[in-house]
Amino acid sequence: MDIESLCIIGGTGFVGRSIAEQACARGLRVRVVTRSAPRARPLLVLPTLETVVADPNDEESLGRCLENMDAAVNLAGILHERRGATFESVHAELPRKIARACGVAGVRRVLHMSALGAAADGPSAYLRSKAKGEAALREAGAALSFTIFRPSVIFGEHDRFLNLFARLVRIFPVIPLGGARARFKPIWVEDVARCFVAALGDARTSGQTYELCGARACTLEETVRLVAAIAGRKPRIVALPDSLAALQAFVFEHLPGKLLTRDNLRSMSVDNVCRGPFPAVFGFEPSPMESVAAEYLAGAGVRARYQQFRNYAGR
Repeated sequence: MDIESLCIIGGTGFVGRSIAEQACARGLRVRVVTRSAPRARPLLVLPTLETVVADPNDEESLGRCLENMDAAVNLAGILHERRGATFESVHAELPRKIARACGVAGVRRVLHMSALGAAADGPSAYLRSKAKGEAALREAGAALSFTIFRPSVIFGEHDRFLNLFARLVRIFPVIPLGGARARFKPIWVEDVARCFVAALGDARTSGQTYELCGARACTLEETVRLVAAIAGRKPRIVALPDSLAALQAFVFEHLPGKLLTRDNLRSMSVDNVCRGPFPAVFGFEPSPMESVAAEYLAGAGVRARYQQFRNYAGR
């Protein structure tokens, strides 16, 4: 497949920025759809990138954004519902709209961000809605050449995962932890982006669904202890029983910022670990969380990121 341009929906987010950087470094023309121009400012330094302010939920506007594009990348996703943005509207309805808009605009190649554990009978509304989004693409049939990615928890310099725990361990001597035994296999955002960009023009990935996991599985408690060690802190971590974890999630979901919700806790009730090895089609092994996280949590992330982009650009 000859792909020279792509439109990213959700491109100003954590994963979108990395995909946009790597795609531009490879000389691709990138169009990022955003509702807020200020959110796209960090991307404006990329030489082959343009931003379009539009509401992706409006199919007419979405169709215009996809004009003259070779591929579409859907990264839109939320962890917590809020007014005007529900799991159903973002994870299920939007992929259906993207599929229809691609058909109108003549865009056949679509890459879609789902989630590890997505299933119609999943334990949480989040996972069930992700499964509906996947189904929307599959229903398009031969009209679309799609690839679906199901990553475990994604970490990286600007994540809301390890950075959150880094802030907490620096402030609190005791961390009451709901879902402490939940198992993950976190993957670096740059490895996820590398898979997306590699898949764009690789016909072998068409029609495939890939689970993306990092190098090592760990529990949530083990992850927090790793972050604490990197930060040079030794907080007491208290693993909450299920009843108290549910109470904690209930309280948190009614506070500003929603650190944790009951639906998040239900998602964590199933292991977030891939069933097989890292997909060989991408030709690399994922980076270990310990070494990558140590760089950005220790304050070296920004410098490393600039150097990484220079490496991708061949400078």
